[in-house]
Amino acid sequence: MRIATTQYQATLSRSLELNQTMVSRLTQQMASGKAQMLPSDDPVANVRVSRLTREEAIIGQYRENIAAVKIRLSKNEGYLSGMVGDLGEAHDLMVWAADGGNTPDDLKAMVNSLESLRDSLLYTSNTRDQEGNYLFSGTQTNTAPVRLDGASYVYDGNEKEQKVVVGNGISQAVNVNLAGMPALLNQLNTVIEALRNATTGSSDPTLHATIASTMDMVDSTQNALAAKVATLGGAQNVLTTLDNNHANVSLSNQTAMRDLSALDYGVASSELAGYNMALQATYQSYSKVSNLSLFNVL
Repeated sequence: MRIATTQYQATLSRSLELNQTMVSRLTQQMASGKAQMLPSDDPVANVRVSRLTREEAIIGQYRENIAAVKIRLSKNEGYLSGMVGDLGEAHDLMVWAADGGNTPDDLKAMVNSLESLRDSLLYTSNTRDQEGNYLFSGTQTNTAPVRLDGASYVYDGNEKEQKVVVGNGISQAVNVNLAGMPALLNQLNTVIEALRNATTGSSDPTLHATIASTMDMVDSTQNALAAKVATLGGAQNVLTTLDNNHANVSLSNQTAMRDLSALDYGVASSELAGYNMALQATYQSYSKVSNLSLFNVL
């Protein structure tokens, strides 16, 4: 069977085009480090990489949320721990005030300390973050949680939770409300006035009852806040564990993505050398065929 020169040249042209295409593709792959330059190069791998990329974005958002929530919880824990300390001092003052050996002057000497503690508790209750949002007013972050209404303290916040998503189906409350704080502040005002106006010692039944009631409320509030502090600490530990889990999943995803999309340079180099060799051979063959004529063989 005889093969026409034009047919042979067409075959060589197709071979040149194929080899040039493969050399160009392999060169681009080696420059980028990617095995797939187009989705059509490996549709199955491309779908898997796309899915892993989306999952990585979601995990990244979870981890950002966790970092922000941990900062918020840590700050809340610090403020509440300070309040627990203030209440410890208030408890000690009430124990001292309950001592039947106190004179009216002794009782009046406690007033300034109690007023300072009351004001400290009020100030901390109305703490704002760097963006001006109140930390302890539930979801009403634009409203100061505790204010003085006439002669009494009232709570203007709510008891709803602000929740942030930190995992698939997992959310964490970031706020703590202090709905019970006005009752304590009002009770402190009551005992402050009773001590300021004392004319007899703390053995007076009415005064003693006021001191005892205040001590009970101080203790119950201190216990409640201490429980909140413990809850915040536990939540931070859980978030740390969850973040570590996210990090492990992320590492696994990144490894899978590299395996699916990264180029095997050893294989690519070998293929590139082969196609370059074939390309050179095709060029040589094409050159020889192009120069053939009857005069060369006569």
